[in-house]
Amino acid sequence: LNRIKASGLKLRFCTNETQATREKFVKKLQGMGFDISVAEVTAPAPAACRILKERSLRPHLLVHNDLVPEFAEIDKANPNCVVIGDAAENFTYANLNEAFRVLIGMEKPVLISLGRGRYYKETDGLKLDVGAYMKALEYACDVQAEVVGKPAKAFFESALAEMGVPPQEAIMIGDDIVNDVGGAQRCGMRALQVRTGKYR
Repeated sequence: LNRIKASGLKLRFCTNETQATREKFVKKLQGMGFDISVAEVTAPAPAACRILKERSLRPHLLVHNDLVPEFAEIDKANPNCVVIGDAAENFTYANLNEAFRVLIGMEKPVLISLGRGRYYKETDGLKLDVGAYMKALEYACDVQAEVVGKPAKAFFESALAEMGVPPQEAIMIGDDIVNDVGGAQRCGMRALQVRTGKYR
């Protein structure tokens, strides 16, 4: 990363991290010795907040407790949509059923997902990601979720716009063949898969 920055190349960290705010995410990486700032991070929650404000949507949140501060400036009274992220331990039957009831009670249900990943890897092994729970709500409510994070084309376009770089002049590096590599390629970018994390 230091060599990339020293070369003058523009850089963005594109993450589907939805268990923490960007500030907490950056602090964690800084603690590992990475030279990174919040302004260099493209994440789903801020992108979702822009959509909510633009469309006057009031979300019922099914997200991780540590992510809730990202939605501090969003009106959540009398919800007219559901926003789902990687809620981890908050993915209980009761919480999923509550989100289901909000959606099923709408004439035109709106489900916004902060990602579509199937699973991810942590130190104690593989874990179900938000995509599995998103699919359950899609099926139960006969609705198509709007995906804000990777591999959505708009997510990569947002990162490119922040850097002022056209897709053909950018490369995405990641361990996920679908969300990182596939998403970037559909956006017109080149992509490189690293053999760490869940590459297999």
